[in-house]
Amino acid sequence: MSSRSGSRRGYETSDQLTGHSAAPAVPESSEIEAGGLIFYHMDLYGSKERFDIFPEELSGQGERSLGDTRRESALSSEKIQHSQEAGYDLEKEVAELAKMYGLDEDREKELELLGGHPEMVESRWPSARTEKQRGLPGETSQDEDESKARAEDNAESPMRSGEGLSSSGISDEWNSQAVSEEEESGDVFCSTCKIPIRAFDKLFGEHKDHEVTKLPNAMESEKEEIHKNMCKLEEQIAQMENFASHLEEIFITVEENFGRQEENFEVHYNDAVQVLAQKYEEQLEALGEEKRQKLEALYGQLVSCGEHLDTCKELTDRTQELYLENDKANFMKAAITMVDRLEEFLKKEVDLELSTVPDFEERVIDVSEVEQLMNSINIIPAPCAPVINPQAPSAATGTSLRVCWSLFSDDTVECYQLCYKTVSNERQHTLKVKETYCTITNLLPNTQYEFWVSALNATGISPPSERTVYVTAPSPPTINSKKIRSCENAALVCWESGDINPVDSYTVELSKLADEENGDTITESIVGIPNCEVLIHLQPTQSYHICVRALNLGGSSERSDPVLIHTTGTYFCLNEDTAHPLLAILDDGFTIHPESVPEYTTPSVFHRCIGILGSLIPFPGKHYWEVEVEEDTEYRIGVAFENTPRHGYLGTNNSSWCMRHIITPSRHKYEFLHSGMTPDIRITLPPRRIGILLDYENCRLSFFNADIAQHLYTFNSHFQHYVHPCFALETPGILRIRTGIAVPPWTALP
Repeated sequence: MSSRSGSRRGYETSDQLTGHSAAPAVPESSEIEAGGLIFYHMDLYGSKERFDIFPEELSGQGERSLGDTRRESALSSEKIQHSQEAGYDLEKEVAELAKMYGLDEDREKELELLGGHPEMVESRWPSARTEKQRGLPGETSQDEDESKARAEDNAESPMRSGEGLSSSGISDEWNSQAVSEEEESGDVFCSTCKIPIRAFDKLFGEHKDHEVTKLPNAMESEKEEIHKNMCKLEEQIAQMENFASHLEEIFITVEENFGRQEENFEVHYNDAVQVLAQKYEEQLEALGEEKRQKLEALYGQLVSCGEHLDTCKELTDRTQELYLENDKANFMKAAITMVDRLEEFLKKEVDLELSTVPDFEERVIDVSEVEQLMNSINIIPAPCAPVINPQAPSAATGTSLRVCWSLFSDDTVECYQLCYKTVSNERQHTLKVKETYCTITNLLPNTQYEFWVSALNATGISPPSERTVYVTAPSPPTINSKKIRSCENAALVCWESGDINPVDSYTVELSKLADEENGDTITESIVGIPNCEVLIHLQPTQSYHICVRALNLGGSSERSDPVLIHTTGTYFCLNEDTAHPLLAILDDGFTIHPESVPEYTTPSVFHRCIGILGSLIPFPGKHYWEVEVEEDTEYRIGVAFENTPRHGYLGTNNSSWCMRHIITPSRHKYEFLHSGMTPDIRITLPPRRIGILLDYENCRLSFFNADIAQHLYTFNSHFQHYVHPCFALETPGILRIRTGIAVPPWTALP
């Protein structure tokens, strides 16, 4: 194919991909001189209009003049007219030329790129003739030579000087780009059409004016919508399962009651069958009709309920599979249909009302004519004692119990009488129940209850069943956030039981949080905890939500209110039970109130030293915290054992290690005290932020000026027990304590 044809192909393909038609443009003479190329649309070949796009003067040698071109056009017109008079078809010749110069291939490629719309191509390309149409009678070899000459003449264009420059490269580039874009999968989502599309279609295609969004955002939005529908579906499934269970029990109750009634009629009427045959048949037929109507109504409702429940579960399974789909395009294609199906299904109202009641009408037989015979008939006997079933694992909550029982006889029963009371109390409660189960509410948590039941009919009441003990689930515990201590790899969690009665064990549930999100996904559970505290090993630099459940024979309690624990450093609280009466604990530290010292009645508080202990640090390893002080405040800070004397000063005994600051007339004096001994250490720059590093493994307690990373002093002492942080004020002032700080790298000592 000639380079001219290739140039045309590349030009038209680019126009089709951008969605614009190629309009002929007349280049200025300055542009001709600068560029050396003139581009024009190939649809003008062989037409009179093509002469209008040529400039009057063409630069360069070897170009034809406009007069020569017009003379050739006139000659071509005469030849065309002569050919038509001789019986030649001009359209046939054009088709042959198109095939000769490869224009048919261009037409096929354009048809492929336009998505199979031939009507858009036919307006731009002449139709090709078949080989048989070329052999029309009257066509001479001279005409063929003239046609070839005209085609060769038309093949020459003002583009000859630059026809091989880059036209074929442009064509190949656009064609490859079109193919790659055609094969590219959807990367945006059209909200108008509800389908994934390519970004190219939004810019130049049929979705140009539609509203679009990013495919991941659309996917997340659809997932949220599906998740909401799944939650509604799960609620409906739970509701339908409960209703189906209720229907089954009602169905069985109705069937048993009417069955026993039939047998009772049959036994009594057999003694007087000849006299009461007609009445017996009438009563049995009426009773059977009533039974059939009620059973059919209940059975139909039960079948409908089962079908609805099966549909719910099928939708849940399908939705779960769709929710796990990783391919975005496939997910979005299926998600639209699934969301519509879910919404349509959830719009249907579900009938949760019983179609009939289990009561049966007591039928009275007119036996006035056979009164003597009827007096000899035995009446319905009183039922036997029911049997209460053992407590089911999921039958209890903190305030309710579901009690079930059975009747292992063929007695006719109209209702049941359920009695219960607490094991430790004689106050009795009584309920009348139609079914063989009952849910009792407004009970005390973690409490044992005795239950017994009797059956009743028109004759009388049965003996009571044996008493069975049920127990309610415990109340949720309460986590004591002030007693929680943690470090970079562990936490000590303490809580209080919500019940007076003891429970069997506790379960701690951990939820790891990412970026402080409020998630309820349990990542770890610790079960079988016998006491109200537990030491948990955690991962460093993480945040956790921690909840506690209490367990007994009745089941598990609800979760306690969650607490947030960070493992970025050591956390501890101040123990108010050890505080001197003049100390007031604030959110950011503690201060002194100018009050008189009251009498000391508690041996755990400090008497002489105005101090306080922090909670115990029971974790091996390194622990770091900081204390912010004011320049004119006198204080003591450090660590101490639990049994450090409360009537003395911190640092004056062998159970405490302290840094002391006092102000003398000449200077700020700093002392490091243990058993009253202090080295002679001078600190030129008074620290305003003091870092304390407790290293259990290396038996060190170090003090630092945290503002300038300056090491002040280190105690080398073997700690026989875990220690408490300790703080004391010798003059009114404020100490601010900062915990949860990771150990700074500059605290490393040789």
